[in-house]
Amino acid sequence: MKVAKFYKDAASFTCISNPSLSFPVSRLNDDYCDCPDGSDEPGTSACAHLSPLSPHTPADGAGAAGSNTTLALPGFYCKNKGHIPTYVPFTSVNDGICDYEVCCDGSEEWEGVGGVKCEDRCQSIGKEWRKQDEARQKSLGNAGKKRKELVAEAGRLRKQVEDRIQSLGTEMEGSEIKVKQLEQEVAEVERKEKGKVVRGNVPKKAGKLGVLVGLAKQRTEELRETLERVRGERDSSTSRLQELEGILSTFKEEYNPNFNDEGVKRAVRAWEDYAARDKGPEPEAAHDRDLDAITGSDKDNGLDWEEYEGDDESESETDKVYAFESYLPPSLRGWVDQKLRDLRVTLVDSGILADTTAGSSSGGESKAVTDAKNRLTAAEKEVEKHRKSLNEHQDDLAKDFGPDDVFRALKDQCVSTDAGEYTYEVCFLSKTTQKPKKGGGHTNMGNFVRLERIVVDDELPPNGKGLGSGERIAMKHENGQHCWNGPNRSTMVVLACSESNEVWKIVEEEKCVYRMEVGTPAVCEVLGASAAGVEGKKAGGVRDEL
Repeated sequence: MKVAKFYKDAASFTCISNPSLSFPVSRLNDDYCDCPDGSDEPGTSACAHLSPLSPHTPADGAGAAGSNTTLALPGFYCKNKGHIPTYVPFTSVNDGICDYEVCCDGSEEWEGVGGVKCEDRCQSIGKEWRKQDEARQKSLGNAGKKRKELVAEAGRLRKQVEDRIQSLGTEMEGSEIKVKQLEQEVAEVERKEKGKVVRGNVPKKAGKLGVLVGLAKQRTEELRETLERVRGERDSSTSRLQELEGILSTFKEEYNPNFNDEGVKRAVRAWEDYAARDKGPEPEAAHDRDLDAITGSDKDNGLDWEEYEGDDESESETDKVYAFESYLPPSLRGWVDQKLRDLRVTLVDSGILADTTAGSSSGGESKAVTDAKNRLTAAEKEVEKHRKSLNEHQDDLAKDFGPDDVFRALKDQCVSTDAGEYTYEVCFLSKTTQKPKKGGGHTNMGNFVRLERIVVDDELPPNGKGLGSGERIAMKHENGQHCWNGPNRSTMVVLACSESNEVWKIVEEEKCVYRMEVGTPAVCEVLGASAAGVEGKKAGGVRDEL
């Protein structure tokens, strides 16, 4: 409650809870309790006898005897010059204990109970607090900058997901169009294969062209093998010749002409004559490239033997009859061809003609049909792959990553701390783990399920590494490893502002139910106002001078 406004009148003062009672300003803080609610003595202990335990407390002091009252002040007011003013509970006034953490001037022990005299330490305490507060503010500033960086990174990652969703949508449209085209292709191939004229189930003997093609193919293979062997022998001989020439060249350069060895001299002269002769043109790289092309596969050279091996001069008269449309004008050829194919299909369906696909090598289907269906299956798998990836990205975009999507930038990043015989690790939006220091298996303490907002009310340590009080963001982890004779492990990770990611504290609140306190810059701006309030409360709470 803001009470400073009641003390601004320069002429008189009116009791806060009893506005019918007014006094000259000179009677404020005169060490005498005039108001039943004690509001005229905010800076003395004159009204310390008033109990804050009941909203209507009989006043035993002078000027307030027999009155029912509601206390106007939260406690005894400490001016704390040199530091921050605050209120001390009336129960702590004159209790023989110096409460320097809230009343650094010692004024709450004005009566000296038990001979206790509390000196004024506000100057030194205030100086140390300001030093710590400066460090805290600097750390908070750095944490705020880091959070901005995290938000920027989270935005970049989100944009990547959005862009990928857009590209996947385009890819899916293209893949679905391709599937429809391949479905039509399969139907058309099946129709064409089904409409082929049957030549009987007895294998046909190859005609003259087929025999000739077979002989040519065999002869070509023999020539290719011979050419490859000769080429290998040439390369080997060339290599040996180069090696021998090198030996003789070295011999000529290093032999001693002073030795009168006629055999050696003849050998040197013979080498000189050999080296001086013209050995003909050096083999060109182009020749080797030609040889590579010649010895390559026939298909690489544009020759497909299967195309010619399929031709048969013993074509039946029925085939010739059904091929007569090739002699028609182009304007009629397509129409006649379609009508003939429809007729063939009708005859096959009626059992008049046999299905030409029967007895083939792939479960009753021709190679053309099988290949078409394989292409269709591959395209369908591609569509399903794109659909799965699209759903995953859309689910990711819909997840709760906290304010400004900031935890997207921290996802799967881990931070740990040692505690006793274990190392405890938390990975943001992933899981919490207990790891024994002396070896052994790791224990899953819970998998991340959601972000929550909870209210905490803890004392903030002097170094500021704690939760303090107010609303905090927490990560809920459930369904961890089963606890013997207990539930599955679970962990509540409560977050507070910190310059860096760090684990402050871990406790087991009940069997296999854990609570971790973690600092991170990700929550600094969101919880900045609460954190500032916590700092003020720790330092003294009340900031308005009376």
